[in-house]
Amino acid sequence: MNPVRAAILAEARGWIGTPYCHRASVRGEGADCLGLVRGVWRAVIGPEPAALPAYAPDWAEATRSETLLDTALRHLRPVPLEAMAPGDVLLFRFRPHLPAKHAAILSAPDRMIHAYDGACVCEGHVVPWWRRHLAAAFAFPGAD
Repeated sequence: MNPVRAAILAEARGWIGTPYCHRASVRGEGADCLGLVRGVWRAVIGPEPAALPAYAPDWAEATRSETLLDTALRHLRPVPLEAMAPGDVLLFRFRPHLPAKHAAILSAPDRMIHAYDGACVCEGHVVPWWRRHLAAAFAFPGAD
């Protein structure tokens, strides 16, 4: 496995158990789904490439803009869904007509690490429901 991918997975697993906290990105203290990805970026890649804009929990429903997807396209390398590999960032749409709103890190072909409201950062199965809602996959810089 590429050493960057191995570092991504080790770091992401270190966040397991971090409580969910909207807009947070502090390992062991609090994180949302984007905060997990941001924290892994800082630990493995370096300083974040952009400042975090303000966002409310319902930002995707309210704005209908592809903010998360557009940001991923600026800073990560798109990966075809059939070629995604452990260490890649996954983006999900909760409804087909809404923007991508949830992020996770693929940890195995059928598992992912993510944070969501009401739960700690966890590693879970990519069950058919998640696969149906998968919008895009991206690789971190250097994870080639």
